Amino acid sequence: MAAQEPFSNVDPATAADMRRQGRDPHEPDRAMEQLLEQPPLPPGHHHRPPHRAPPGPSDGVDRISALPDAVLGEIVSRLPVKEAARTAALARRWRGVWRAAPLVLVDAHLLPAGVAWPPTPAEAAASRVTDNVSRVLAAHPGPFRAVHLTSCYMGAHQAQLEHWLRILAAKGVGELVLVNRPWPKDVPLHAKLFSIPNLTRLYIGFWKFPDSAALRGASFPHLRELGICYVETGNGDIDSIVARSPVLETLNIQGDAKGLRVHLVSQSLRCVQICISMVEIIAVVNTPNLERLILFQSMKTASGLCSRVKIGNAPKLTMFGYLEPGNHVLEIHNTVIMAGIAASATTMLTSVKVLSLYLCFGVRNDSNMVPDFLRCFPNVETLHILSGTRRDQPTGQLDLKFWEKFSPIVSVVFRIKTMTFREFHGQQSELAFLQFFFQSAWALEHVVIVMANPRYNSLSVQQMSSSLRNLDSEKWARDFLMTMVGSNGPEGHLWTFQRGADFSDDDPFAPAPLQHQDRTRLLEMGSQELGRVVNVVAEILNIRNRQVCKKNRSDDFSWFCSEF
Repeated sequence: MAAQEPFSNVDPATAADMRRQGRDPHEPDRAMEQLLEQPPLPPGHHHRPPHRAPPGPSDGVDRISALPDAVLGEIVSRLPVKEAARTAALARRWRGVWRAAPLVLVDAHLLPAGVAWPPTPAEAAASRVTDNVSRVLAAHPGPFRAVHLTSCYMGAHQAQLEHWLRILAAKGVGELVLVNRPWPKDVPLHAKLFSIPNLTRLYIGFWKFPDSAALRGASFPHLRELGICYVETGNGDIDSIVARSPVLETLNIQGDAKGLRVHLVSQSLRCVQICISMVEIIAVVNTPNLERLILFQSMKTASGLCSRVKIGNAPKLTMFGYLEPGNHVLEIHNTVIMAGIAASATTMLTSVKVLSLYLCFGVRNDSNMVPDFLRCFPNVETLHILSGTRRDQPTGQLDLKFWEKFSPIVSVVFRIKTMTFREFHGQQSELAFLQFFFQSAWALEHVVIVMANPRYNSLSVQQMSSSLRNLDSEKWARDFLMTMVGSNGPEGHLWTFQRGADFSDDDPFAPAPLQHQDRTRLLEMGSQELGRVVNVVAEILNIRNRQVCKKNRSDDFSWFCSEF
């Protein structure tokens, strides 16, 4: 019998209790890992206890004390809270610096030496972390820049939590991450949280949202980023918080398992991300500044119905995905997009430039919707496709004739310059779609094919790459650059909120090593330099060193092949 995967976030007692209830303890363990990856921390800090490197050589000269107090305060604020407190013992000047420095408190840094992370509820260390948090909050007279509480079992310390929130409100905390240990999941979130006025970033995880009556006086006048992860919410809860956050720019939701219903009305929202959630409806009602709507791994509701995605007023929406024809019912300006619907001004989102689709090519009903979805976005310049499977629908092999029956699609013929196809399995249905697309795309310049990990596929890398090389390039509309890379999937990495909300990244959907800032340089690299970024699979494609297989004009394409 295979050994059980060790837990990182669920203690043995909780795991045993869940097994007695017929539940898999690995689920909350994985959920906590996913959650801890999401909230960004200030530089130099981590959610786990820090690993201290041995000190380097020193000449004994004190150069730090010559720095101005403002710089010293910045240094102190970047230290783990224990080390920050110890600086007060260096000299009288440092005592004043520490008292005024805006500290970063991460409760995982307060674990006693030698204690495994996380401690179990029964361990004395769990109570010591809670006690240490109370001591730090009481001892530091200055402000707190950020506080991340992810190691305390809040269900057993409700009184302390209320006291902490009062102190943090008084000390003007700017960033707060408040995560209950995974179980029990129905611990009510204290209403005092919603009266901390200076918050600019707030992440909450593994809580039950308080009664709406407790939110009547809630207000977040400075909140710009909100993350709601694995929180039990009721209808209207999220809408209410958004309405009470007049400068909110980024809304992140993860792990809603009850059936999320969100109606977005906001003058400030720029990015909305909903991941690993059971969505009943997401309605973009009036969001004049929304630029990104990202849906990742949507789950069907308990009733088995599809999620409704309604787009109303969103004139700046430029990035949209992952749309799933098999799981999303798309509604644009009060018109439901159905197979065969005629394109019109009321069924188009002309502002979208980057579109991502999750497609199951062997499912006929899903594939039938692809042309209709694409017609809704006539100005798309970059198309990302993630190929997947559906166990609830019969699959078959759809050939080229299936796709050729559809009338021309404006975005495909005239607009799309870049296309990525992730988790390519080498199936006939995928190849038929690619052949159809390449025959139609007159503006296409660059294609990236990310092959599925052969450990999760019936075909080897050689077989997948061979199937691509056997496509009928004589019929393709124009020449373009094709890049083939490998995957360490399945289906890539978990979506991270930081990447989706990074407005300096013009395309977070792009495969990581081929993001915008790297693409031009990547194509200019020699094979020796490129090998530091990707492992060239020349032996697979019978290409050696810096050779690039370029066909002549009649062949209408060029190849650049690599694997990372």
